[in-house]
Amino acid sequence: MKFKVLKKPPVQGYKSFLTTLFSVIIALLISGAFLMLVDVNPISAYKDMLIESLGSFYGLTETLVKTTPLILCGLGVAVAFRMQLWNIGAEGQLYMGAFGASLVALHLNVESHFVMITLMFLSSIFFGGLWALIPGALKAIYNVNETIVTLLMNYIAILWVDFLVYGAWKDPKGFNFPLSAEFSSAARLSEYFDTRLHTGFFIALVCALIVYLLIEKTIWGYEIKVIGSNSKAAAYAGINIKKNIMLVMFISGALSAIAGFSELAGVQHRLQHAISPGYGYTAIIIAWLAKRSALGVVLVSFLMGVLFVGGDSMQIYYQLPVAMVSVFQGLILFSLIVAEFFKEHKIIMVKQQ
Repeated sequence: MKFKVLKKPPVQGYKSFLTTLFSVIIALLISGAFLMLVDVNPISAYKDMLIESLGSFYGLTETLVKTTPLILCGLGVAVAFRMQLWNIGAEGQLYMGAFGASLVALHLNVESHFVMITLMFLSSIFFGGLWALIPGALKAIYNVNETIVTLLMNYIAILWVDFLVYGAWKDPKGFNFPLSAEFSSAARLSEYFDTRLHTGFFIALVCALIVYLLIEKTIWGYEIKVIGSNSKAAAYAGINIKKNIMLVMFISGALSAIAGFSELAGVQHRLQHAISPGYGYTAIIIAWLAKRSALGVVLVSFLMGVLFVGGDSMQIYYQLPVAMVSVFQGLILFSLIVAEFFKEHKIIMVKQQ
């Protein structure tokens, strides 16, 4: 006997919802077993996760703060995925966006809040977009595998930021910690309701709306869908594939770079080591689960934000190591991926002859 994977009509409607719900329940049960092994009551842990992330106005705003970079990176990856370009470099593009924003904030003496934020925003887009354009150009001109190039460029970007915060940009008053000097008040995004919720969240929503309109309502959006579906047919129809590959990669990198700008100007207010807990990598899962839909990215990013904030509460309340929290988050993500697979596939046993 051997197993064979077959395509089937996609599960839709309430059946799709029930499949996803069942997968989450399975993940919670498995995670609960791990929690019991470390003497933690899983029901209490899950309750505290929900209370911490959604049970209060402050908790909700913290979830939205975590959701912001996930939306932006998720949008960047989803735009590339629309064209069957596998941009695995959102993490590095986020770091380059943070570098671009810091370059302006630390080296330009601008008192106007609007001018400073605008320059930081544009600088982050330039550096993040350019960082993604490199693998885009290699793909378009020489057909170099963009998956490998974008993945490896993550390490270059992350280590470049480390080089700066451990060296030339290190704050002499920072007690030898790897971080830059604090940004001026003009280089900080506005915060709301006496919480850490900042303008970056609203920028992310506007970006999601713009991406939705571009992809779903414009001729260019239709062109990149055609290229992703059948590049030969697109070329026959006269669509410039090379130009669109580079343009899509630039936009993808720019969106992820805005996440870096948002994190620094809205939350951290300085460049430092490990500015991202893996937002760019999580964005790959977000874009996949959202079916490359801009509006879907917003929803899935919010759910991931709940996991991030809830995971932090497990470390605080139960003194769990970060590895345990990562196991929990990984099980949730893995179960959702499996559920998505079985919505469109089935496995049958075939007798060997």
